[in-house]
This record gives sequence, structure tokens and C-alpha cells, in this order.
Amino acid sequence: MVRVRFAPSPTGFLHVGSARTFLFNWLFARRQGGTMVLRVDDTDVERNTAASLNSIFDGLRWLGLSWDEEYKQSERLRLHREMAEAIFQKGLAYRDFTPAQTGERSSAQGPWLFNAGMRELSREESDRRAAAGEPFALRFRVPRETEREIRFTDMVYGEQAKSTADIEDFALLRSDSMPTYHMASCADDADLRISHIIRGQDHLTNTFKHLLIFEAAGVAAPNFAHLPLLVAPDGSKLSKRRHGPVVSVTTYRDAGFLPEAFINFLCLLGWSPKDNREMMSRQELVEAFSLEGINRANAVINFKEPPNQPEDTFDPKALWLNAEHIRALPVEELCRRLLAVVRQAGYKISPEKMLEITRLVRERIRLLNEVLSVADFFLCQKLPAYDAAELVPQKGDAEMARRVLQRAREVLRDAEFTHEDLERTLRAAAQELGIKAGQMFQPIRVAVTGRKNSPPLFETLEVLGKDVTLARIEQGIENIHQPTGS
Repeated sequence: MVRVRFAPSPTGFLHVGSARTFLFNWLFARRQGGTMVLRVDDTDVERNTAASLNSIFDGLRWLGLSWDEEYKQSERLRLHREMAEAIFQKGLAYRDFTPAQTGERSSAQGPWLFNAGMRELSREESDRRAAAGEPFALRFRVPRETEREIRFTDMVYGEQAKSTADIEDFALLRSDSMPTYHMASCADDADLRISHIIRGQDHLTNTFKHLLIFEAAGVAAPNFAHLPLLVAPDGSKLSKRRHGPVVSVTTYRDAGFLPEAFINFLCLLGWSPKDNREMMSRQELVEAFSLEGINRANAVINFKEPPNQPEDTFDPKALWLNAEHIRALPVEELCRRLLAVVRQAGYKISPEKMLEITRLVRERIRLLNEVLSVADFFLCQKLPAYDAAELVPQKGDAEMARRVLQRAREVLRDAEFTHEDLERTLRAAAQELGIKAGQMFQPIRVAVTGRKNSPPLFETLEVLGKDVTLARIEQGIENIHQPTGS
């Protein structure tokens, strides 16, 4: 049975690369009818933080991808030590009493591989020093008498091999008896019966050590699939220190990405379906996902460096996918999500009014948060100051704008605020004034929205209502008589 695991370390926020690793494991498990295990690798006590752990769980919950079993490595230390002890008792590990800070790990002949004095220490001498309380690390005894190759077939990168002559005697337990990453990870993978380890390509070199541990422990090794790395546009590895918040999952959440759109975007970083589709639902991703579709080349996130506007920082494909998913949502569901954004920003608005607004802005937003700028004139009581010159229609002047707004004020007082009646009334007014319809509509649009570009005029007036529309037209008339920018 397929059993996969995601094993984050709570030493930082949920990185987009880690989220993609979780996602690929999740998709593989769901596609195969298997089990998804979440195992928090929290044995690095000095670097673990509660804030990091919360960030990981917040990010995963936002994505809406569940897991079937959950474990903490810190609660499994006994298991790790027992497996290390069993390997030691077989003579496949040895105690290293070298003080950690003596510089014994360097070698003039090349990379450090082992300390001959410790490796060849007799068992009797080793037991005596350990019994006397002398601290030691427990090291794996990599085969050296006869050089051999460690081989495995990676499900993404194919055949892999490394000589034992190039693998150092790595630690299983530190001198404080805490398990190393290699020991804890392998002991847990064996105990939890993990069938496939799907992780970043930067872990590929660790696999040779892990295969030695599995072999020494007498357990079958899982299958391995390593994922291409996510890199910045310049090819550098993504890092918060260098690239900032754009590498954190919660940044996308807080900017107004839909979780389903962000999942879609993550999937296309290093994987593609056979039919090259781009916009896909979560269920479509499950049905299409396979490890064979993963590319070997690193995947680039094409974000832009500051000082761009926050929404312009994101990868254009991520923004495009989010806009597509927004438009694909039922309008009632999109309204529910936008209402949460609007209310969090402090606006008091009814669900009924928000539904009317949603119908007008759904084609105009790429991120949920953009509703606050695209629809601000629907939400605020009074328009912010705008340039009165914007009221002047094309091939017109301030006097034409004044006459338009005055006539609009007169005819709209008695109009029915429906699309049909508003259009009929304002087109008739334009004919009366002897101007084109566009010259009639622009001053009204700017007066009621504060901008030239906005949703269709008649629908906008209908949603704003008569009282707000007339009040803003009145303010527009006053603005014409004021100096620009006042």
C-alpha cells in the first residue's frame, strides 16, 4: 500500500518549496488511494519555534489539503536510539570520542571521511571509555575494506550511484545522544512503513546514507522520487533572506490568492499533465498527477524584485491562474470570499449588496484583495479627492462637464434606478444637450466613482442607488468650479 510523508522542520515559515513537496506527496497518495502522513521533524530543539510550527499548520490548513496520520519526531526518540543501538550491536557503527571542536573533521588529503583512530578503536576500549562517562557520537561504519557502489533508481532522475569511498562515516547519534536527521528520518520511515519518499532534489545525496541505514537495520528501503528545486529568476535558490516574503505561503494567502489557484500554480512548477492543460481543479489534478510528469530541470518562479507594487511582485502565471479561478467560482461563492475581505478591512456591508458588487467586479480582479481598490467607490461613504479635470469629456470642456452633471442631476431625480430606465434617461439627456452619449457618460462616471475606468455605468448607478448617485453628482458639480488638485 502507498504510504507517503511530509516531514517539515519547524525552524521557519512554510516555504513555497515545502508546500509543493507536501502537495506532490498528497496528490500521489490520493491518486493511488494511499495514506498521507504528516511528521513534524522537531528534534532540532535549539532552532524550533512555536511561530514556525504555527506557520506550517496555518499554511497547510489554508491550502485545504488534509493528512491521514500525524506524528512528532520528538515523541519518538526512543525508537531512533533503539535502531541506532541495534546497528551498533551488529558492528556497523562505532563510538567516536573525538571532541566536537578539535578540528579533526578536516583532512589535507581531501574531504574528511573518517577518523582512523576512532574507527579502529577496540570494542573493549570503547566500552571502557563509554562506561567512564566520556561523551561520544555514534558513527556509521561505512564499508571501506572493499569499495562498493550504492545504487538506486530515482523515480524522477533515474539511475543513481555513489561509491562508499566517497561517503564519510556520518553520525547516527550526537554526543548528547540526540539522533541526527539521517537516523531519525530513517527510523521513522521504517517504523511508519513509508513506501515512497518524495522530497526535494537537494536531499538526493542523502539517499545513499539512508540506504546504508536501511540495509544495516534490516528493513526494505522505500522508493525514492526527488523533485526539481524551485529557483528565482536569476537561478538562485529561493531564500527569505534574499528574496523576502514572496517565498512564504502565507504571503500568497494574505495577498488574496485562492487556495485552489495557488495549488494549481504550485503543481505547474516542475510538473505538467500529458495534455499540457494549465487551469485545473483539485480533482482534475488528482486524476492527472503522476511522477512521470515531473521534469528534471529546476522550476523558476518568475517574481519581480521590490520596489514593485506587492501585487506586481508575483509570478504573472500565478496571477493569471488566480484570476481564472476567480471567474470560474459561482458568483455566490466569490461573494462570500470577497465579503470576508471587505469586512476585515472595516467596511460594513450586507451580503445582498456585496453580491451586487461581486457581479460587477469579478472580471476586473486578479486577487481577492483587489476588491478593496477596484470596488472602493461602492464601499466608502464619501469619495476620496480626485482630479476635477477627469470630469471633462473627450473633445469637451469644463462647461460641457458642468452642463452634463446639472442635467443628470435633474433627470436622475425622477428616474427608475434600473439598467433599462437609466440608459434610456441618460441617452435622451445627451440628445437634448446635443452631445454624444460618451460625452454624457464620462462626467457622470467620474463623479460617482472618482475614475474614468470602472464597471459599466448603468449597473454601477443601479448598485450605488439614487441617494448616493445624486450626492456624488452634486459634489462633482462643485469640483468643476474648484482649481485642479484642490
